[in-house]
Amino acid sequence: MLHRSAVLSLILLTACSSQITPIPTLVPAATFPPPATQTSIPTPEPLPTATPIPSVPDFGHIVVISLENKEFGTVIGSIKSPYLNVLGNSNTLLTQYYAITHPSLPNYLAMIGGSTFGITSNCEDCFINFPSLPDQIETSGRTWKTYQEDMPSPCFVGDTAVYVQKHNPFIYFDSIRLDAERCARSIVPLAQLDVDITSLSMPDFMFITPNLCYSSHSCALGMSDAWLNTLLDRLVPALDASGKPYLIVVTWDEGQGNATCCGLPEPGGGRIATILISPQARRGLQDDTPYTHYSLLKTIEEAWGLPYLGHAADGSTVLITRPWK
Repeated sequence: MLHRSAVLSLILLTACSSQITPIPTLVPAATFPPPATQTSIPTPEPLPTATPIPSVPDFGHIVVISLENKEFGTVIGSIKSPYLNVLGNSNTLLTQYYAITHPSLPNYLAMIGGSTFGITSNCEDCFINFPSLPDQIETSGRTWKTYQEDMPSPCFVGDTAVYVQKHNPFIYFDSIRLDAERCARSIVPLAQLDVDITSLSMPDFMFITPNLCYSSHSCALGMSDAWLNTLLDRLVPALDASGKPYLIVVTWDEGQGNATCCGLPEPGGGRIATILISPQARRGLQDDTPYTHYSLLKTIEEAWGLPYLGHAADGSTVLITRPWK
């Protein structure tokens, strides 16, 4: 039996124990990583910009040779023009190229002026006070000449039995004809070409017109074919020797039909063959893009960074770009 004092102590201890609130276990405070230090994103280096490829090469020399009055099918595929067909097969042949109108003179004016200027005949006194391609060429620091076969003297005005003014558009522009020194320097007989080749003084732009016979205007196509062969046998080696890019354009002023394209009025000047001879042109290419004399002018101006004259600026006038390498 427990002693009374022991029993009393046990009762008091039990009562105190029932009133003690247990101390909760402390949970450690959550810890978080320090905020990340913001790193600046480097600015990417700009990508190199490719040098734009010009749509037309910057030719050192451009030569236009204009023959007379032959439709495309009269020349291309004809046994009467074997040399021309060799040229067409081995260089770039434009198969859908069209003259502007009839007769000759308005087409020649279009080639260097960008317009027919309302002229509808082969008039001899219908002079023009408008800018032309030669003005642009000189402004750009380049040189030019037209070589007219059998023209009696530099800057001659009028016709002879074999030379006709209507095939020389340069003499119609007042700014050229009325400047005696400029005219005599740049409108010269074809014989001057041999002198310029020999002296290594060929101009940057050359426009060559045969006489009435060799242009195929009044004589058989075969005579024109042989004349062109002889001319290019002299001219091409001289251009190669210059070391500059060059372009020779063999074309016709008009065809024999009335076909047209490219928004030009109807009837048109016919479909004509045009051959591009150049180290920068694709060999054996037949380009069927529709072009006109205005396209040729536009392409010359584009090559040399010149403003477009007249209808060369029209949206319907297609720039010649497909042939270039």
